[in-house]
Amino acid sequence: MPARKDMPSTLKRSPKKAQDTYAEAHDSAVDSYGEGERAHRTAFAAVKHSFEKVGDHWEPKAKKGPSDKKAAGGRGSSGRTAGGVDANASKEHLMDLAKKLDVRGRSRMKKADLVEAIRKANNGSTRKAREK
Repeated sequence: MPARKDMPSTLKRSPKKAQDTYAEAHDSAVDSYGEGERAHRTAFAAVKHSFEKVGDHWEPKAKKGPSDKKAAGGRGSSGRTAGGVDANASKEHLMDLAKKLDVRGRSRMKKADLVEAIRKANNGSTRKAREK
């Protein structure tokens, strides 16, 4: 499978199910749209439906479904992606993730602020993992 060779590092550090989801969606998208950015975006959309980014890898979500307004709206919808953070999760779940990622000031944050702080913490974790 071509997708396994070029799989993003965050997925290489993730459970096999996340890797399989990405590979299958990518290969199917390549058949439909050809190789390129659209195939990769389609594959990540499939991953985000069942997994959320936690630090430098992806973990299964408690409940399947779109992870943010952009994902819920589909192609061409307005709104920003949350970068793999499940913005539709409860504030309690987001607080748990923020604690796991050692996000400072999390107890005073609103839900949208938590999503953004977790996104930034995830990006930092991914950056550090890639430097190793």
